[in-house]
Amino acid sequence: MSAVKKDRFAATFSRIKDELLEFLDIHHMPPDAKAWFQLNLEYNVPGGKLNRGLSVVDTVEILRGRPLEGEEYFEVALLGWGVELLQAFFLVSDDLMDSSITRRGQPCWYRLEHPFKVGTIAINDAFMLEGAIYFLLKKHFKGRPYYVDLVDLFHDMSYFTELGQLIDLITAPEDDVDLNRFSSLKHRLIVVYKTSYYSFYLPVALAMIYSGISVPKEMPGLAQTLRFDSVEYPTNLKPGESPYHVAMDILLPLGEYFQVQDDYLDCFGVNIGKVGTDILDNKCSWVICTALKLASPQQRSILEANYGRKSSEMELKCKEVFEQLNIRQVYHDYEENAYKRIGSMIDSVREETWGNVTFRGDIFRSFVAKIYKRQK
Repeated sequence: MSAVKKDRFAATFSRIKDELLEFLDIHHMPPDAKAWFQLNLEYNVPGGKLNRGLSVVDTVEILRGRPLEGEEYFEVALLGWGVELLQAFFLVSDDLMDSSITRRGQPCWYRLEHPFKVGTIAINDAFMLEGAIYFLLKKHFKGRPYYVDLVDLFHDMSYFTELGQLIDLITAPEDDVDLNRFSSLKHRLIVVYKTSYYSFYLPVALAMIYSGISVPKEMPGLAQTLRFDSVEYPTNLKPGESPYHVAMDILLPLGEYFQVQDDYLDCFGVNIGKVGTDILDNKCSWVICTALKLASPQQRSILEANYGRKSSEMELKCKEVFEQLNIRQVYHDYEENAYKRIGSMIDSVREETWGNVTFRGDIFRSFVAKIYKRQK
């Protein structure tokens, strides 16, 4: 990501924050409530890589074939910040549910002690981050012909992500370790719903809606993209699909690739901005699901005895098995295969024009460039 692009996008957050805080003033919220919400926004929203939000801007610029300026840029950036607010809502909630320690190189929000002792108030803080999305959409887009499509899309992506979180939590509760619940197909179901939809499909769909690409009467469903009784994604796009179907066909497997990277980095990465806790937290990650497929009976016994326990010594025993199984090389092979498979799908995208916008494969190449071979 260009530092100039990131800085320009980041600079719009100040206006968005001011609008959200002004709403509290209009409703006569007391100073301490306003100060709390301001810190909530500043601490949780702008501190990440901003890839999701900036992807909305990048996609609109690719569709229109020109850079955005002035108020048009701000409107598109605002949609991008809507994705970042949604991300913050999920992360604040997820860290509390997982008892995580750090996020983005600092203590998780619920663990903050100064200037406020947050604790379980983080639950309400997460709700406020989500509510801010719909306040901003209403303020800036109500009356536009696509306003309802924007609201519906955010609601759908929220619900899908929460379904993925539910599957994750009941598959791998921290206090009930049972590796028989884990499988590569279960991992895919969790990943697609919990990550792919909002992190990859949402930014592109927002850009297409804003740019005037008609939303089909029936939006694409997951069953049209992949079958969960198969480990294979399609390698060729189906003729006659709407741009929204094409986007989902490409972006859901791309999102899975991203999450597999995340799972790998949680176990093997360094300097990734957070403490890896997947092993300690009994997570149904790509690493453990892959290890279970490759492990000997003796190695599986070691994993069953040590995975998901709050012990650094037991965590190390799991990592020793992962090294014996050469999971690092398995991951690198997976990454190259995913990169080639997704690239083949992108190459098959046909250019189509709606008014002054053109739908083309460059939209998706920009996503691949951001995540291929990433280290954090």
